[in-house]
Amino acid sequence: MSADRPLKVALFGSGRIGQVHARNIAAHPDLELAWIADPFIKGAQALAAANGAQAVESADEVFANQDLDAIIIGSPTSTHVDLISRAVAAGVAALCEKPIDLDIDRVRVCRDQIRGTKTPLMLGFNRRFDPNFASVRARVEAGEIGRLEQLTIISRDPAPAPKDYIATSGGIFRDQSIHDLDMARFFVPDIIEVSATGSNLFCDYIEEAGDFDSVVITLRGRGDELVTITNSRHSAYGHDQRLEAFGSEGLLTAGNMTPTTVRKYGATGTEESDAYLPFFLERYAQAYRNELDSFVQSIRQGTACSPGFDDGVMALILANAAEESARSGRAVKIGAE
Repeated sequence: MSADRPLKVALFGSGRIGQVHARNIAAHPDLELAWIADPFIKGAQALAAANGAQAVESADEVFANQDLDAIIIGSPTSTHVDLISRAVAAGVAALCEKPIDLDIDRVRVCRDQIRGTKTPLMLGFNRRFDPNFASVRARVEAGEIGRLEQLTIISRDPAPAPKDYIATSGGIFRDQSIHDLDMARFFVPDIIEVSATGSNLFCDYIEEAGDFDSVVITLRGRGDELVTITNSRHSAYGHDQRLEAFGSEGLLTAGNMTPTTVRKYGATGTEESDAYLPFFLERYAQAYRNELDSFVQSIRQGTACSPGFDDGVMALILANAAEESARSGRAVKIGAE
């Protein structure tokens, strides 16, 4: 590919996350959104028209283009493995939303098939690129709080996803917690034990699906670091996203975000602020843009993507272990992969 022209990108999926990626690709100075693929062609056509791209129905139509440089996979989870495999076979860089698949055996087969590839592959754990979380991690790595001893991650969605989505999501651990499990590995890469518990407190259709609406996960690192993850499918006060890193010499925190920093002081209260950002699309808007920048840099410089395919494998293994622990009431050991 020539450095003198923008990279030609195909986007798979025209749903909610596809729309986020489409806007970011179209606005990126080093990218050209050339194709949007979705078997639900009307959605692809509408999104393509809004972003100057061509709508197609199939992957065959995308990979038939010799000038294709990269794909972004925002289509349903069941399509991810096939699209990653096709991209690697064609030497086309890929950024894939999580999870790689709901079936860990299928993921391992894919890993074996693509092992040793030089094709850039990135997993869409965009929270690594959140400026606040990334700053905390960099300062921990720099030794600012000494040895990391405890990491606390709180992640609560504003409201449960729709019933139809829950039914095919793979459950809270593989759908929601998986982001936080990857964030745990961002700080503590080598997790050796997982304990989890779950409850059904407020959503009937989540319970009917055999899933939990509230969970707490505890992880142990090889250096005996402890990580606690708290997840809920609802939060009355907005998208609750916080992180605390506690070390031998201090503490670093990253709190929730509001639209402005304005505070009101009056007779009925002090430090009154705007409500927290209402949804992940607003909360992580900059993270998605930073993620895309990192993907482009890897392509241009020929460097490995981070997070990569193996990070997706480990996040799914931890999610499966959390599910097993919550069902069995026992801690689950994590072996080498």
